[in-house]
Amino acid sequence: MQPNTLLDAILDEAGISHAGLAAHVNQAGRRRGLALRYEHTAVARWLKGQRPRGQVPDLICEVLAARLHRPVTLDDIGLGVPGEPATVHGTSLSGFVERATALWRSDEQQRPHILGAPAVTGTPAVMPVWEWENPPEDVDVSRGGRHRVTPADIEMLRAARTHYEQMYRKAGGIATRARIVGFLNAEAAPLLRGGYTDATGRQLHRATGGLVAIAGICAYDSDAHGLAQRYFHQALRLAKASGDRGLGAYVIALLVNQSLFMREYRQAVAFAEAALRTAGKHITPALASDLYAMQAKAYAHLGDGTSALSCIRRAETAADRIRRGHEPDETGYVQPGLVNVQVAEALLSLGELEAAREHAAAAVDNPAHDRGRVHRLAMLSTIELRRGNADKAVATAVQMAEQARGMESQRLRDRLRAVREHLVRSGCAGTSEAAELIDGALRVPL
Repeated sequence: MQPNTLLDAILDEAGISHAGLAAHVNQAGRRRGLALRYEHTAVARWLKGQRPRGQVPDLICEVLAARLHRPVTLDDIGLGVPGEPATVHGTSLSGFVERATALWRSDEQQRPHILGAPAVTGTPAVMPVWEWENPPEDVDVSRGGRHRVTPADIEMLRAARTHYEQMYRKAGGIATRARIVGFLNAEAAPLLRGGYTDATGRQLHRATGGLVAIAGICAYDSDAHGLAQRYFHQALRLAKASGDRGLGAYVIALLVNQSLFMREYRQAVAFAEAALRTAGKHITPALASDLYAMQAKAYAHLGDGTSALSCIRRAETAADRIRRGHEPDETGYVQPGLVNVQVAEALLSLGELEAAREHAAAAVDNPAHDRGRVHRLAMLSTIELRRGNADKAVATAVQMAEQARGMESQRLRDRLRAVREHLVRSGCAGTSEAAELIDGALRVPL
């Protein structure tokens, strides 16, 4: 079940509590001859995605319409399609905007049913990618709102994406997430509801899509995987509205990365193939190299060494074609050495320790932003330990722990814990020093 953010947002707008809505629905039911006994717990279940039975959705509309002094439809409360949770796809663009902004609002208000929602799997996970790949396209994305969107507005959104991406790299997703979600609510939501031509609208949807993708990255980094997935799906819908296939492929790369983390390896392979196939000539060498490298990791985990090595070769070929200054802002994360560390991870899974060490060492030798360097050092330390080089593993782990200071990231903490566990389990001399340093870093609560 997906949380019903539209119902959550409209209850907030109406200023009505869960218990208040339940009481009003019971009262409205009595007028229709229904003996209803709903309490606040039922409303909490509806907000988590459970669909109320029988006439209750209509009663909710009736209660809220009276409260807000305007018509309220089933679509307005996220109950427009019987038996299915509200999704960001399969709806008009204006309907999507309302659903998207309702999620941002619920996230900013830290609604527990939003923050704790698990990631969906199976068909609900695949459909947004399929809908991005296939017709229909958005023929006209213009909108007739009161506030006219200007080029300066779009430039502000682009600048904000860069700003929050840099903040994420330096401070981590936990520290950055509240800031970017606040910006989406205060600045991006009014612009999406504003007035713009088709041409301006496509730029607006592209700029907003880039921002929403960063919000998803920050949610992923905070361990809120269901929320991260919903942001990625939103960014994919915005990319489709923008008409920019390259942006869509970048968002799918984020979904591939999340699939790898969730150990959905076949899904990771399929999503990467969808991005490479659909974006075609619009895919840049940097993005292609990352997609192939992640496919290699997935194949390695599946035990398919032949396919993994084939993808490694493709990743390296694409990486050789990267030209700085010819890539969009979004692919700036594909820095020199990123493909090396991805390949090292794939080779480690295949048991190719010497080749894995070579790639991990090359990754560390290349400059990287702060969080990227932590991941590279973690990989090199793990490989050195597997090769029996405890001294090098410890020295690298010490560098990693020092580099991670000041970052609020659940993913980096996972890496630190994993390296610590490998060091302690090895029982090698000198590992206790590095383990204590990691313990110190982990002691500070997020």
